Amino acid sequence: MMRILSWEEFDVCVEKISCSCSDKSFSGVYGFPRGGLCLAVALSHSLDIPLLDVPRNFSLVVDDVYETGKTLSEVSEMRGVTTFVWFSKVQPTWWNAVQIVSPEEWLLFPWENKQLVEHDQKAYLRSRLLFND
Repeated sequence: MMRILSWEEFDVCVEKISCSCSDKSFSGVYGFPRGGLCLAVALSHSLDIPLLDVPRNFSLVVDDVYETGKTLSEVSEMRGVTTFVWFSKVQPTWWNAVQIVSPEEWLLFPWENKQLVEHDQKAYLRSRLLFND
């Protein structure tokens, strides 16, 4: 099952994260390449904080989706870091998610190439098979 996301849904996500973080003070916002970069740029503008090229202590760190946790685990031990993902495919524990979805749901983000979705999905599944071995 595939869910095609719109820029309007992206804007709602940015607004939800911004509202959740409006009372916090951050050194900046970092987004994991590639999916987190769009969120980071939008949140940098929305929260009026610097866009960071590396995650720092006391920063906001974002990504598009939490699947295995491998990416987000890179910042789990950093001091004062607040983490958000647009979608989580598991129940969040130490990170925040705007939405929780089934692990089987394939997400097509607005910045992704629709013509390459089948190729991307197959490449992802191959990488997970190798990752699990």
